[in-house]
Amino acid sequence: MTSTVGTLAWLVLLAPLFGAISIGLLFKQLSGRAAGALATTVLFTSFALSVATLVALQSEPEESRQVTANLWDYAVTAGLDVKLSLLVDPLSVIMMLVVTGVSSLIHLYATAYMVSDEGYNRFFSYLNLFVFSMLVLVLGGNLVLLIVGWGLVGMASYLLISFWYRRKTATKAGIKAFLINVFGDVGIVLGSFLLLRHAGTVDYLELFAKAEGAFAAHPHDLTWGLVLILLGAFAKSAQFPLHTWLPDAMEGPTPVSALIHAATMVTAGVYLIARLHPLFELSDVAATVGVVIGTITLVMAATMAIVQTDLKRIIAYSTMSQIGYMVVAVSAGAYTAGIFHLMTHAFFKALLFMAAGSVIGAMGGVQDIDRMGGLRKALPFTFACFMIGSLALAGLPPFSGFFSKDEILGGLLERGDWYTIIAAIGYLAALLTACYSFRAIYKVFYGDLNEETQQIADGHHLHFAPANPSTGEAEDYEVGFPGKEHHTAEENLPMKVAMGTLAFLAVVAGLLQIPHVTHVVGDFLHPTFHASELLEQTEASTSTALLGMGLGTLAALLGIGIATQLWLKKPGSTAGIQAKLQSLHTLLSNKYYVDEAIDLIIVRPFRWAGAVFERHTERLVTQTAVVGGSSGVVRIASALVRAAQTGSVRIYAAVVSSSTAAILLYALVVR
Repeated sequence: MTSTVGTLAWLVLLAPLFGAISIGLLFKQLSGRAAGALATTVLFTSFALSVATLVALQSEPEESRQVTANLWDYAVTAGLDVKLSLLVDPLSVIMMLVVTGVSSLIHLYATAYMVSDEGYNRFFSYLNLFVFSMLVLVLGGNLVLLIVGWGLVGMASYLLISFWYRRKTATKAGIKAFLINVFGDVGIVLGSFLLLRHAGTVDYLELFAKAEGAFAAHPHDLTWGLVLILLGAFAKSAQFPLHTWLPDAMEGPTPVSALIHAATMVTAGVYLIARLHPLFELSDVAATVGVVIGTITLVMAATMAIVQTDLKRIIAYSTMSQIGYMVVAVSAGAYTAGIFHLMTHAFFKALLFMAAGSVIGAMGGVQDIDRMGGLRKALPFTFACFMIGSLALAGLPPFSGFFSKDEILGGLLERGDWYTIIAAIGYLAALLTACYSFRAIYKVFYGDLNEETQQIADGHHLHFAPANPSTGEAEDYEVGFPGKEHHTAEENLPMKVAMGTLAFLAVVAGLLQIPHVTHVVGDFLHPTFHASELLEQTEASTSTALLGMGLGTLAALLGIGIATQLWLKKPGSTAGIQAKLQSLHTLLSNKYYVDEAIDLIIVRPFRWAGAVFERHTERLVTQTAVVGGSSGVVRIASALVRAAQTGSVRIYAAVVSSSTAAILLYALVVR
């Protein structure tokens, strides 16, 4: 059965690679519908194989639920053994199910949403590649495969974010995401080298077994190694201060936003910390860094979302905030809660992006919520899905986000000390989350119909050139823009099926892990985290769990109440509040000026250094050493050759004879 688990895992991994290569090679021969159907079928096949892997792993005894599936030895030396192997355990299987399951539904949604785009085939090849890359990351059995998957995810994200490559804002966003993630990749590589230096292995299971003894005399090296690895986690999961690429990534098509935020890229950092949890438990400093950065991010992103007017960017900031909760959880030892929230978040976040895409399609590409209103009757199915996703995001019972988020905060309360302060900040962010979620609902779906939304209510889609949310300038349809498709869930069955499935999961998934009632997720993950001492400290008692759920519900209700008062009952009152808090509003609208700070501290100095290098060093090297030097060598060589060409046959014969004699003498001596 162990071999069956390994074989199934390899098939799960290779299926999307097959799809990506097939569509890429046959993109001219395949029709758009055929490419979309192939990519989607491949993903559903991968999901079915993931379910089969789950069943096969569950049939193993609990102590045997860590299966290493080795394909071949990649590099074997005296001090290093790198194998092309997968680690199939409960953690990787949950990630596998989330990645393939949610990605399958996003692919299904995209077959309708992107059907009129000229790059349809290319789009699905990239989507399959993205999923394959994420599966390499979560299934790899060692740090080398982790780094490979990490880099592939970054490359695939660049291809998808800048998919509409004729738009400057899209290409800039793709480059920005790629560069920030490459910076994180460097941290991953350097941190891995530090771990390898002392432990002598890159294999996860061997590394965990040797870690305590290997780093007993070098605890600072372990801390530095983990902090460097955290840089990669923060970059990939858009945590402060490496978060600035995520809002700009909304330049990509809406299915890409759903894929990045729900099923792939941004969850990678959370997975990495959870995977390396035996090491983080040996370094309080590294774990504390994770908790602090996650806390800063979750509240910072929530405050920025409050003032955003771009629908997709509001959801993007909510992702930053929710990932912050997960980073706090896995850094503090609440591994089950963190992974559970990763799972439920994937459902309602993909749902929110899909619903947003339906709204944007109806609005002809408009993403500004100030230009929307009264759409609940015109787009009833989209409205219902957006409401369910928002209720789950806000954390109201019985929706899935309520159980997973409050399990995190309850675990922090149980651990006590300064974690109580972290929990309090988490409840504040929960209030803000509910507030900005319902602000979006009220502005998009409630209120009076305006001139634009009235056309949608009358059964027409808008057909003007939409404004780019980054520049405010009108976009040409020919360069690609979400409004180009004009598709809504109300008129497309694939979109409706995908959104309906996710809405169902957003409602019921929380029932898998109800404190002191059901423990499906916790029991399944037990073989991975059973040796953790911190996990026990973050398992909330009945009273603490009830307190946590009560506080979470209260925070959500307060947030919804504030939003109802400001944007539903008295929508005009916000102008006066904004005027009184203009400085704060400006700070939040400019995203705390983090982009400007990075530009001042990093970008400008590097540009200056590059200009100096080009003006002096590069010119000196290329013109003097390369150009001048090579021409001088040619002149000298040609002079020597000319000198040898005397025209005398006797001299030529003497040279040939002496050369032949020298060669024979050398051969005799060597022999």
